[in-house]
Amino acid sequence: MIRDAAATCSVDPTLSLYHLLDPEVLADPYPLYRRLRSEAPVHWDPYLHSWVVTRYTEAVYVFQHFSARCAPTLEQLAAIGRPGLAPIAHIMTRQMLFQDPPSHTRVRSLAAKAFTPGRVRRLRGHIREITNALFDEVMPRGRMEVIRDLADPLPSIVTTELLGLPRDDWRRLKAWSTEFAKIIGNFQLNPDHVAGVMQSVHEMADYFRMAVRREADQPTAGVVNALATAEIEGDRFTEDEIVANLIITLVGGLETTTNLIGNGLLSLLRNPDELSRLRSDPSLVRSAVEELLRYESPSQQTARLAPHDIELGGRLIRKGQTVIVVMGAANRDPERFADPDRLDVGRQDNRHLAFGWAGHFCFGAPLGRMEGQIAFETLLRRTADVRLEPQPIVWREHLGLRGLKSLHVVF
Repeated sequence: MIRDAAATCSVDPTLSLYHLLDPEVLADPYPLYRRLRSEAPVHWDPYLHSWVVTRYTEAVYVFQHFSARCAPTLEQLAAIGRPGLAPIAHIMTRQMLFQDPPSHTRVRSLAAKAFTPGRVRRLRGHIREITNALFDEVMPRGRMEVIRDLADPLPSIVTTELLGLPRDDWRRLKAWSTEFAKIIGNFQLNPDHVAGVMQSVHEMADYFRMAVRREADQPTAGVVNALATAEIEGDRFTEDEIVANLIITLVGGLETTTNLIGNGLLSLLRNPDELSRLRSDPSLVRSAVEELLRYESPSQQTARLAPHDIELGGRLIRKGQTVIVVMGAANRDPERFADPDRLDVGRQDNRHLAFGWAGHFCFGAPLGRMEGQIAFETLLRRTADVRLEPQPIVWREHLGLRGLKSLHVVF
């Protein structure tokens, strides 16, 4: 029988994703995810006014068939009394992350010209140089704060240079990215964060507009130039589209890779047998990175809209209702992954959802994978006996992008 759970009151409040606001649940969300998968894999969450999907099969179906146009519109912001957030809506509605075909196909096709496989492959040697330089700074100390000393600067420097921007700007770009990320995948925007987010949006937009205009006189070989000059049958990006997609490229390139390195190292340190296995066989680094992406997914959830009334998992989802796909839960679905709560750096058949699926599969995935592989290769080669320092593990208060505030280790 198909049930319209959104129209009933018999919903278990203990299953709400709202509990991720509890630091203890955020530190280990997997018991909550396990309950959702087994008790209500397609669950109406009345606190979030959204459906929540936690099994692999349904998650893939949503990725394939539901609409990505879930960015707030100017009209929606006005309706909830937040017209001041209009600049954010102006940018987000132009980002490929929140578009459907044919507009998504057009934007992604143009952006693909900037992220060719050859461009990414040529970066491998340079990424190694950057990574080794970062380790050179911490080796004499015998300790490091992984986020500050490696996981933040590595993708920030790589992405800044890839965009064709001055390398010294990476700290400023990282600060903007961190602020903007507060509205990507979070259930709500904390009122205390609004001013910071808005300032970052204005500063980023102005910065990228100047960079685009500078390309006309001083062209570089970076992605800014590639987006500014990309053309398919006479079709080119507008300046607003370039700026919007440079912002989402920046955020995607920085936040998720930072989380991959931090979450990944913590997972290895909590599973010393797998760390020893990887150290003794460095050829496992590729499968290890895929497993770390699955096991502690840097991006835990994303939202979609029902394009029409759809039955899913025995539930009737109405047209226009929001569906939250919890990749962090689907990536531990025992119907798809054997012994899913066990870290296995040699795991095969590991088609996780950390980078999404189908048309919205992350086009920066090859770069993120490469950065993760080189980071772990270098750490294993240059350090021995890596151990956690006796300090609390604190996760960022972000419910969509899962990452650590800090990670102190000694070696």
